[in-house]
Amino acid sequence: MISRRTLLATGAAALATPGLAQQNFQLDPIYLPQSVRIKQTLQPQQILIVPRAHFLYYVTEPGRALRYGVGVGKAGLEFTGTASIDVKKEWPTWRPTNEMIEREPKTYAKFKDNDYVQPGGPGNPLGARALYLFQNGRDTFFRIHGTTSPRSIGQSVSNGCIRMINEHVIDLYQRVPIGTKVTVL
Repeated sequence: MISRRTLLATGAAALATPGLAQQNFQLDPIYLPQSVRIKQTLQPQQILIVPRAHFLYYVTEPGRALRYGVGVGKAGLEFTGTASIDVKKEWPTWRPTNEMIEREPKTYAKFKDNDYVQPGGPGNPLGARALYLFQNGRDTFFRIHGTTSPRSIGQSVSNGCIRMINEHVIDLYQRVPIGTKVTVL
């Protein structure tokens, strides 16, 4: 029989190593990237996000798109409308917004009353890549980014951003140029 001490130590080690905690996770195949048909009227090199379905579509040619599974914002926190990708970052740094800190002070306690910014890397909540959404040249503070929590794909659990599996956001990052139009329904 496993001792309580061993159980706690093993759990703490798994939580401290983001990849280890997710090793046995299998993404539902519906959320894997796949080429799909889409409305002919959508122009290539634009992104359409349908939060209710938990899908992001990158239009590759008239009538065709790459579909990726995503995690989206909780009710009341999601972004809707049109934006453009004005900044792209590899292994981005991260700091929660002041609103996030106010909503969940215990979760974001290490960020309260200071200027701490979490460095990029495997433990960073923005994951491997981030695409920054802007409207009229102003940062919306919403992102399309990777995640340290792949189980959130297909869920409405974020503080508003669009989450993707790290390998998927790396693929999308390589495809989209600065200025790409993003529409979130």
